[in-house]
Formats: sequence, C-alpha cells, structure tokens
Amino acid sequence: MYGVRHHLAQEFPEFRGTINYLKKNDDEFARLLNQYHDTDKKIYGFEQQMQPVADNYMEQLKKWRLQLKDRLYAILRRTGSPTGVTE
Repeated sequence: MYGVRHHLAQEFPEFRGTINYLKKNDDEFARLLNQYHDTDKKIYGFEQQMQPVADNYMEQLKKWRLQLKDRLYAILRRTGSPTGVTE
C-alpha cells in the first residue's frame, strides 16, 4: 500500500508479545528489526514527501523490506510464544 507504515506488530499482531520479548532478548532479531524499521521509514518518507526517487531504488528498498520481514517472520515462527509472553 502506498504511503502507509508497515509496523511489524501490525503486520503480525498474533506475535506482538513475542516481538517485544525478542526485541529485548535476541540481538539478531533486534538488529533485523531496526533495519526493517529504518527501511520502512525511508520508504514512507519518500512516499509522503513525494520526493523524486528512481523507480529501481524504490523497488530495491521495498524488496529489502520484504526480505527483512520474511527473516523476522521466520524467527517469530521458530520462537513461537516464550513462556510468560502473552500474545
């Protein structure tokens, strides 16, 4: 969707508790999540400000965001719901 932020907790609401848990306890997840948010913020900024940007660069950013999202989702699926984390 054009001009919409893609927060991971909104994309995967069933993993909201797991996302918060991993953000604090898994360095790899936290690093990937930061990259995801930075990339999403950059895309959103370009779209909202109607800044001229090369189509191939925007496509590359969106593909990178999707790759990060896939990697984060794989970690979420692998982790499941840790004890004490409510979804």
